[in-house]
Amino acid sequence: MARALYIHWPFCAKKCPYCDFNSHVRAKVDTHVWEEALLADMRVEADVADGEPLTSIFFGGGTPSLMPPRLVATLVSEAEKLWGFDPEIEITLEANPSSVEAENFAGLAMAGVNRVSLGVQSLEDEKLRWLGRLHGADEALAAIEVAQKHFARVNFDLIYALPGQTSEQWEVQLARALALGTSHLSLYQLTIEPGTRFAVDVRRGVFAPLDNDQAAELFAITQAMTANHGLPAYEISNHAKPGEESRHNLTYWRYQDYAGIGPGAHGRRGGFATTRHKKPENYLKAVSERAHGLAEQRDLSRGEQASEALLMGLRLVEGLDLAELGGRLGFDTHTLINEAKSEHLCSIDLLWRDANRIGVTGKGLPLLDAILGELVTEELVLS
Repeated sequence: MARALYIHWPFCAKKCPYCDFNSHVRAKVDTHVWEEALLADMRVEADVADGEPLTSIFFGGGTPSLMPPRLVATLVSEAEKLWGFDPEIEITLEANPSSVEAENFAGLAMAGVNRVSLGVQSLEDEKLRWLGRLHGADEALAAIEVAQKHFARVNFDLIYALPGQTSEQWEVQLARALALGTSHLSLYQLTIEPGTRFAVDVRRGVFAPLDNDQAAELFAITQAMTANHGLPAYEISNHAKPGEESRHNLTYWRYQDYAGIGPGAHGRRGGFATTRHKKPENYLKAVSERAHGLAEQRDLSRGEQASEALLMGLRLVEGLDLAELGGRLGFDTHTLINEAKSEHLCSIDLLWRDANRIGVTGKGLPLLDAILGELVTEELVLS
C-alpha cells in the first residue's frame, strides 16, 4: 500500500507562462480553512491507504513555500500519527527563491522539512524575465545559499533549450549551477504545454521553440557535464550524487503506491487511480460535504497499470525488471513488450537488455515516447 504522501498547495503569487500545473492566484487565502480541509482529506486517505510507515512526503504546487511553517508542521505531525514514519523519511517542499520565502526556511526546517526543491529556472535575469519569474538571479543565488544552511538536501530546477539558446550559453550556465554544490539538479527542456500562454505565443508566431537537433545537442551536453561533475542522470531530467536521488519521485518512477491529497492531486493505490477536485473552491466544497476532496476513484485494468509502469520505469537510467513487474501484475514477460521490436531497438543502441531487466540508453532517452509506442504490445493495451 501507499508508502509516500503527496500534498498539493495550489496557490501562486503569479501564473508562469510555461506552467500547466494546477496553480491558482488568489488575493487572499484562509490558511485555517485549508488546514482543516487538508487534515480531513488526509485522514480519509489514511483510512484506505494505510500500510507501512511513510518513506516520503512531498509538498508540491503551486508554491508550497507560501504556506506558513506552522501549517506545514501540523500536516507533517498528522501524517506521522496516521501512518508512522520510516526512520529515514524524506520530506520535500517546493519553494520559489524570493527573499520573503527564503526567510521561512528556518521555520520549515523546524516543521520537519529536510529537503527543499527551489524553482530557480535560470541564473540569468533576462531569461527569468522572459520566463515570467518574480525573482532575479541574485535572489536565486541567495536563496540557494540560505537553503544549504537549513536543509541537508537541496535541489534546484533549471529550464534550458530556450528559444535561441546556444550550446555555449548553456554550458556556461550549467557550469555555474554545478559549482553551487547542491546534491541534486532537475534540468528540464522547455516544453510548450497546451493551454499555457507560451502555447498561445507560439501559435501567434511570437516566438519559435528551439529545433529538435539543437535541443538534442543541449541534452547531450547536459548528460556529459553532470556526469563529469559527479551528478549523473538517474532519470531523464534529474541528476544527483549517488544516494541523493529523490526518494519520493522514485516511488512514482518505480510505480509504487502513493497517496495524494489537495486540489488536483493524483494517487495510485491498490490498483486504483485517485484524483482530487482541481479548482480550490470546488475542493473545499467537496471536503465540507463529504470530508474528502476525491473527484474520481477509478479501478485501473492490469493493462493500464502495466503500461503506466513501463512509461514510468523506462524514464529511469536503472530501467525496470520485467519479471518483477509481470509477477506483480500477473503478466508473462513476453506479454509486456514486443520482443522483436525490443531486439531491433537494442541493435540500434536505443534500448538495453540484461536478463529480465530492460532500459533506455542515453541515446534513446530523448526518444522515450516513440520507443514506448514501439515496445508496448497490442495484447497489453487491450488487457
